Amino acid sequence: MTYAEIAAALPREAVTSIEGLPFPKVASGKVREIFDLGDALLLVASDRLSAFDVILPDGIPGKGAILTQMSNWWFAQTGGVIPGHLLPDQSAEFARRGINDPGLRLRSMIVRKLKPLAIECVARGYLIGSGWSAYQKIGSVCGIPLPAGLRQADRLPEPIFTPTTKAPKGQHDEPIDDAQGAAIVGPELYARVKATSLALYRFGHDRARRAGIILADTKFEFGTDDAGNLFLIDEVLTPDSSRYWPAASYAPGGSPPSYDKQFVRDHLLALKWDQRPPGPRLPANVIEHTRDKYLAALRDLLES
Repeated sequence: MTYAEIAAALPREAVTSIEGLPFPKVASGKVREIFDLGDALLLVASDRLSAFDVILPDGIPGKGAILTQMSNWWFAQTGGVIPGHLLPDQSAEFARRGINDPGLRLRSMIVRKLKPLAIECVARGYLIGSGWSAYQKIGSVCGIPLPAGLRQADRLPEPIFTPTTKAPKGQHDEPIDDAQGAAIVGPELYARVKATSLALYRFGHDRARRAGIILADTKFEFGTDDAGNLFLIDEVLTPDSSRYWPAASYAPGGSPPSYDKQFVRDHLLALKWDQRPPGPRLPANVIEHTRDKYLAALRDLLES
């Protein structure tokens, strides 16, 4: 679908729950609901928004569809690096299973059944976020020493791999080093996902730059089939899993403007909220501005 077609089909109201489908629900995440189709899984992205690991009471209208369509675009782009979990010909898969509602299709993907790895794979090309915080304290990130004198948002000499644990819902992921990651998934598989994550980051960074976007950092998830083949799963290179900056306004030495939900985080940080449930309600202007940022990222990528 083109950007114009996607934008025209987005709902006006946020869809924060996915109900009434004739398939067993097997899991519910911060954003996605997962249903069992027998030989495959149906992933449906809601419009829920989480910040500081808390699902906020207000969703962002159309966010789930934007994330899904951007992921689909990136799965097609990155197929030469690693296969994704999408089944071929999504339209035919939807039709075969009686999923005909256009709004549901827009926010859904039908994927292979795979075993997710027990780590989240983070690749960073710029010094920002928790990486910047760690660098200020100890001069390294996840056990990786970095040159002295770097500024906030500086580009790193080379992208680095900084995985985390997968914490249960409501808890925070914890950074781990190479030894810890290898102990969790095994040395050989860890080496594969590290190399693949860095290759995907470099590919995504270079492709995004063509759209006038800087990919500062991102999180990937991987899964394996029964034969041990590795696949890219979940979402890929979306504003929920990545930190995107407009290249035209990028300048190190501070926190650059972003396409992601940093706008929401900044709003919440200005409140006297203890970052525990329940989260505060979002003003209409924050919701609209956040939606515009997600749409801008989708537009710039798809039209580049």
